[in-house]
Amino acid sequence: MLPLARRLLLPRGRRLLHTAPPADPGVLACRLASRAVVRFRGPEAARFLNSLLTNDVLLSHGSPASSQPQRYAPTPNAPARAPPPRYAALLTPQGRFLYDLFLYRPAPRSQMLDRTGAAPQTGERPGGEEGGEGDGEVLADVDAAEVDELLACFKRYRLRSKVEIDNVSEEFLCWQRFGSDVAHSEPSTQEPEAQSIGWGQGSDHAAESSAQGNGHGWQWLKDPRLDILGYRGIFPADTIPPLVEADKEADERHYLLWRIENGVAEGSTEIPKGEAIPLEYNLAGLNAISFDKGCYIGQELIARTHHRGVIRKRLIPLKFVDENDKELEQAVAPGSDVVDDASGKKVGTVSTALGSRGMGLLRLEAALKENAILAISDNRDVRVKAIKPDWWPAEWTEVLAQQSAVA
Repeated sequence: MLPLARRLLLPRGRRLLHTAPPADPGVLACRLASRAVVRFRGPEAARFLNSLLTNDVLLSHGSPASSQPQRYAPTPNAPARAPPPRYAALLTPQGRFLYDLFLYRPAPRSQMLDRTGAAPQTGERPGGEEGGEGDGEVLADVDAAEVDELLACFKRYRLRSKVEIDNVSEEFLCWQRFGSDVAHSEPSTQEPEAQSIGWGQGSDHAAESSAQGNGHGWQWLKDPRLDILGYRGIFPADTIPPLVEADKEADERHYLLWRIENGVAEGSTEIPKGEAIPLEYNLAGLNAISFDKGCYIGQELIARTHHRGVIRKRLIPLKFVDENDKELEQAVAPGSDVVDDASGKKVGTVSTALGSRGMGLLRLEAALKENAILAISDNRDVRVKAIKPDWWPAEWTEVLAQQSAVA
């Protein structure tokens, strides 16, 4: 892979920030400045979100709590256990994409270190009571550029639901840990290395600091979309997550490039707000849509399109090269049309570009056709290679091939 920019080391307090991608990003971690944190708090918070979003939020929150108090005993050498995060989207009534959200429920405080950092907290959590330990609280990792409009949108839907909605981005930050040495397919939702860091494992200042950060914990959790995306987490703003070495914090562009190469869009810039059809942007394959849950906003279009069985256009990774197959840096801008070089017919549009890589919404029949030559419409010297990601289900292209054969 050619470097996107010369290597720079910029001071960030006492930390070094790598701004150019290494040749082999084995393990990288970055703070996601493009994301913000919104808190939904109240006895009806999870049910409120479940009625609006594309995924089943209640599944990640377990069954309804019993009316009897539950006792939580400390377990030496065991870190806090939080429910796995959920990835979901809010749609328009017409089924178009508005916002994506990563939803986290904080671990019980009884599983966190106390304020001294010496032992876990203990106590009882009366099930279903407002203000109970961790009950009725959901943290959402959302697009920072859209956070104000997102807050206003959810508050319009709130009506009489018992839920408070606040922007807590000054208190918490979003982080991603990714790379070729991080991705795995184990059933655990926690980062394997992080599971060994907790009470009884020696002094861990990141754990101590976050244990005092309103009791939310410090866990890296498996990215709910794909194994290859690594781990994601929300951490207190005044601390550095565990496993992030002082000289290994990377610029967010590394993560953007990692997602581009795997064909994963994120946020309302890469997934056009009010326009994008979620299934064309592969949100079903990214575990953002449940086809078994009850009603949610925009469900009719999603269900109809899904059961029809054929998605003719999809977001797909792209590589920009010249006639000699040499990668071209900074040669394409988002919004450029991709055409079939032989016929001149439009195949799709580039949605995201970084260096010699990009993503675009393309007609699969033309983009993946054998011996197809694609080019940028206003610069035919730039060839476009469409790359089918390894994580795509086989039926996405098999069904399309069958339909094309019948036609």
